[in-house]
Amino acid sequence: MRRSLLLAGAVAGPLYIVVGTIEAIVRDGFDIRVHPLSVLANGDGGWIHILLLVVTGALTALGALGVRPSVRRAAWIGLLVYGLGLVAAGFMRADPVDGFPIGTPDGPPTSVSWHGVGHLLAGAIGFIGLIVACVSVARMARGRWGLFSLVTGVVYLVTFIGLGAGGGRPVANLAFTVAVILGWAWVTTLMLRTAASSHTVLEEALS
Repeated sequence: MRRSLLLAGAVAGPLYIVVGTIEAIVRDGFDIRVHPLSVLANGDGGWIHILLLVVTGALTALGALGVRPSVRRAAWIGLLVYGLGLVAAGFMRADPVDGFPIGTPDGPPTSVSWHGVGHLLAGAIGFIGLIVACVSVARMARGRWGLFSLVTGVVYLVTFIGLGAGGGRPVANLAFTVAVILGWAWVTTLMLRTAASSHTVLEEALS
């Protein structure tokens, strides 16, 4: 059961990156330099991104339960918060912005809906959870894995702050996109490393 939870968590990252990339390419009017991926939840085909957030968030939450025996409490709880944050962000759609979907006025929305506010809060809480998880793992890990965990947490924090302060500037949007990819790579690596180590421990116990 634990191995299944870890593999579920490992699938979340590749699924999000692949499907999100395809959406960004095929959706008319979407520009990764201007629009955050979350606005893909709007317009025709928006249900795909909503489903993507909910599914990958649920898979991450399951993976968090799988890593629980192998990491500090802050790490697995942080991952759980990240997963549940994605699920909540999926159910609360981001507001249209900067001409997307097509027909939306340029610039930020003139008013923010309740679900737009909820999406931002859920996303922020989830991102903080991921940052806490990365730093917690960095404190207990050594070598390249510990460094990778620390770098991921720091990059995520810096680019998340930059996204809020950047006012939709392309540099801020692209930097955060890189951080999202890095964060998912870290989650997948954590799941696979934990699955491999738990399998080795089981083999040693049975030998």
